[in-house]
Amino acid sequence: MKRRYLFPVLVTVALSLVLACSAPQTSSYRVPVEYFKLDNGLKVVLSTDPTAPIVTVAVYYNIGFRIEPQDRTGFAHLFEHMMFQGSQNLGKMEFIRLVQRNGGVLNGSTRFDFTNYFEIIPAHKLETALWAEADRMRGLDITQENLTNQQGVVVNEINQALHNEPYGGFPWLDMPQYANVNWYNAHNFYGDIDDVKAANLQDVKDFFKTFYAPNNTVLVITGDFVPSEARVMVQKYFGDIPAVEQPKPADLTEPRQETEKIFSKDDRLATKPALAFAYHMPERNTPQYYAMGLLDQLLLQGEDSRLFQALAKKKGFTDSVSGGINGLLGNMYNYNGPMLWFASLIYDNNVSSDSIMAVINEVIEEVRTTPVDQATLDHILTKLQSSLYSEIDSFFGFGRADLLACFALFDDDPARINTLEDNFKAVTPQLLLETAQEYLRPGNRTVLTINPKAEM
Repeated sequence: MKRRYLFPVLVTVALSLVLACSAPQTSSYRVPVEYFKLDNGLKVVLSTDPTAPIVTVAVYYNIGFRIEPQDRTGFAHLFEHMMFQGSQNLGKMEFIRLVQRNGGVLNGSTRFDFTNYFEIIPAHKLETALWAEADRMRGLDITQENLTNQQGVVVNEINQALHNEPYGGFPWLDMPQYANVNWYNAHNFYGDIDDVKAANLQDVKDFFKTFYAPNNTVLVITGDFVPSEARVMVQKYFGDIPAVEQPKPADLTEPRQETEKIFSKDDRLATKPALAFAYHMPERNTPQYYAMGLLDQLLLQGEDSRLFQALAKKKGFTDSVSGGINGLLGNMYNYNGPMLWFASLIYDNNVSSDSIMAVINEVIEEVRTTPVDQATLDHILTKLQSSLYSEIDSFFGFGRADLLACFALFDDDPARINTLEDNFKAVTPQLLLETAQEYLRPGNRTVLTINPKAEM
């Protein structure tokens, strides 16, 4: 789902916001945000940071593997590949070489609710990056040769990632299919191989024309630039790309889960058993959503988390417990629609899944029955703030661009990046308890175990 074109080039300056040591009550960090829209509907976010002479250009299209058409599984992922096959003025793979030659790095990925592309380049090359991104938005080189080539690449990637690796797709791809019932939330996001192979040239052209339109897109620029100059460049290169009528948004509604679901799956390549459990999340941007972010810190994030302490430190069942909200595919901020909070672990063959679940149940029930004290709440809030600052500061400005793009794309409000802390600070021990009681209840849980089948 994520392709990296990262090269040892000019962009080597580490950015530092010096934020992680801030106390939860005193932090006042604010991200500068300028937001406007072009006449064709393109959303544009500008956020300056003169710390280093670099800029990040990020383009987010509102089409991800969750919201792709029902008879076109894998199309969102396929198009991530197609976007590097050439455009009106750049031949096959020339986009990559252009960024390289100008001292930059780039990447593209497919996620639940968007497909994104970004470049991190020296500041004086901003116009070059904007021209190149507009060129492929304006007209991708969709040929049968390119399509056939990338269909083969995607099929090979699916086989390698899912069928030729132990624990392939566990749990990031598996769990949504077991826990959800709405097709959009529960289908094979990588794509059915037959669907990928069946794609024809007209299908691909129609998909591009519909979903890669400016009125379905956010453009974010962060870093060392002059906003007034960037506005002129954006209008120059993107302003005359025509808008396209968008289809009715997919209904992502997921019904309330009342009964625990338990599944198992054989893995012919795995040598040890594995277990994952997931709970449906509260709706985004609600008080309970922010409370779940803090519960995630309390239960799962870091070696001081209660699940790690109970399963790894005290019992020695495993050496790692991973997961989170939108775990392995992003973070709790960059999705739209129903989501799972999950945890997973690989454990020794001499340990039973029942003993694992007994420990998990004990940890979860304590959070559901006993309010945390203020000192504990302050501690997990500080952990969350540190994590948030790390997200914003990650990878030379891309983390900031990612949050700004998602808040513009999903909420039409990129400045929401500056209200996150206040919402987390508003969570009380009582709200934390009530959220745990409702969303960490047994009936809201799905459990998946992996049975190893590889010869020892």
